[in-house]
Amino acid sequence: MAQDTITIYHNPRCSNSRSALALLEAQGVQPQIVDYLHAQLDAAHLGALIAQLGLPVREVMRSKDALYQELGLGREGLSDAELIAQIAAHPALLNRPIVVSAKGARLCRPPERVLELL
Repeated sequence: MAQDTITIYHNPRCSNSRSALALLEAQGVQPQIVDYLHAQLDAAHLGALIAQLGLPVREVMRSKDALYQELGLGREGLSDAELIAQIAAHPALLNRPIVVSAKGARLCRPPERVLELL
């Protein structure tokens, strides 16, 4: 990633994701937009992204999503690799927006957290 590149893992239907993108654009930033629902991110890519965030895997999952419950992902004993594989198979489970810049990576909830990366 070039020093000045900012990437947003974006879901255009998500108000937090739209707000983070709007904040970037208001600062004159035209980020690389990854529509992660359609980009088919593999487990290796997701694992590296989550490692950049420095958060436990469960914190980047949408635990209130019905699919999370249906798949039984809240149960104890699931490894990080198993959880990441489920995110790869079901990208809607990934919490958003995630923004990456030369200053690091953040799960931008609330969206204003994106400003920390400028």
